[in-house]
Amino acid sequence: MDAPRRLFLQHAALAAGGFVLPGAHARAAATSYPFSLGVASGSPLPDSVVLWTRILNDPLNAAATPAVAFAVRWEVAHDQAFTRIVARGTASALPALAHSVHVDVRGLEPARWYWYRFMLGDAVSPAGRTRTAPKPDSMPGALKLAVASCQHWEFGSYAAHRHIAAAAPDLVAFLGDYIYEWGPYQLTHPASALRTAESFSLAEYRARYAQYKSDADLQGAHLAAPWIVTWDDHEVGNDYAGDRDERLDAGFALRRAAAYQAFYEHMPLRLVLARPGDYAGMRMYQRYDWGRLARFHVLDDRQYRATHACGPAGRGGSSSVTRACAALRDPGRSMLGREQEAWLAEGFQTSKARWNLIAQQTPMAQSSQVPIAKPGDGRFWNDGWDGYPVARQRLFDALGKSGAANALVLAGDVHTFYASDLQKNFNRPASKGNPVIATEFCGTSVTSSSRPQARTLQYLEMNRHTRYGRSDKRGFMLMDVTPEKTTTVFVGLDDVRNAQSGKATLATFEVANGKAGARQV
Repeated sequence: MDAPRRLFLQHAALAAGGFVLPGAHARAAATSYPFSLGVASGSPLPDSVVLWTRILNDPLNAAATPAVAFAVRWEVAHDQAFTRIVARGTASALPALAHSVHVDVRGLEPARWYWYRFMLGDAVSPAGRTRTAPKPDSMPGALKLAVASCQHWEFGSYAAHRHIAAAAPDLVAFLGDYIYEWGPYQLTHPASALRTAESFSLAEYRARYAQYKSDADLQGAHLAAPWIVTWDDHEVGNDYAGDRDERLDAGFALRRAAAYQAFYEHMPLRLVLARPGDYAGMRMYQRYDWGRLARFHVLDDRQYRATHACGPAGRGGSSSVTRACAALRDPGRSMLGREQEAWLAEGFQTSKARWNLIAQQTPMAQSSQVPIAKPGDGRFWNDGWDGYPVARQRLFDALGKSGAANALVLAGDVHTFYASDLQKNFNRPASKGNPVIATEFCGTSVTSSSRPQARTLQYLEMNRHTRYGRSDKRGFMLMDVTPEKTTTVFVGLDDVRNAQSGKATLATFEVANGKAGARQV
């Protein structure tokens, strides 16, 4: 039996609740088990990967875990039975970081699969499967990538993650809204949403992550492959922009810092802080190379962005605006902040990759909510890139100037599958003078609800550069990246409320090397 199949069966047992952890002693109650949130890996480099766990006996009661430091043992092996250990050590799980553990394992071989696990006393964690990136100068034959986002606990099961694990990807990219800030703290997905118990403090965000990460299907997707992650708004609060939230709360900076710290405590990330302990300025944007096949430019479009253009008086957050909004034309406004813009331009300029994947939160393609018959027409959602059109143009200009090959933009946020052609002037057809400069694939949500499909079809009529749209299905994207082409599959669930839901291929697109634009196959 091959390794992905063994891992899938292990995850199936985990989801069924009937698994027995190797080496774990008998215990009277499940709450005595310290690895209740599972394990994860991520941020892969050619010689390194970050391993993660959190010591927590009861996902709904952090106080049940003693407020002392724990010495947590870890192992990395070539085989699932851990007979060929390649690295081992001990890491401290500190109360100050919610007893989270981050191990940056160095000295690994490039382009290699490994198994890893943690141990505390007699308790042994599930064994996760991870891998390193290929050598920088190599050209891998393929990369299988799963892409997901937006998994509100209140709106369905995590069946999408069960299917991601079964697909055995090389890598998972999660594009934000890993948690949502509100909903009852409970360990079952409810039949309907109840807007209560919003998270504001560090303890509350920690509890929210514990709730989400208790899900067996989500744990299984983390067991299957390393992840690269970024955040969006709901890891903090709906539609926040920089240091301003919907409430215009004077204390929002403290809330954001708490949310950022909790995000780090629950993700397999390398921490980049301007100053020790300064989670308020935690850097999220990252770059990962998959040999010369692909470069991932992972963006943060929340922390540094300008406030929303022409928003209503008395509150922050998003709204719809027309081109009469003068702020839309202000060159001083940025979505990424000037430092991140320069970093991204440098990443384009130095890229030798066959494919440049821009992994970020929200669609870049223009999306007018009304027909555009003449210049000046259009109505746009100001929380997305349509609210920052000058910054979007700077990004397109930097991409074009760099000569970086085969740009693919990955997006989430809007709970809809979209396939779009990106061009400098969205209001004119693609032509030699207005070429397609990149292809964008936007994934639907894992669970979070969306607009009716009939309205999405209207959007397609009004925005012809968007070739496909599907908002009535929850799911994820699977991408096969090869030197010759990239194939993207939109995978939809039959029933998001059913944890055992089946899936179906909704649409498949190909982008050929050297030819921007998606072709449905």
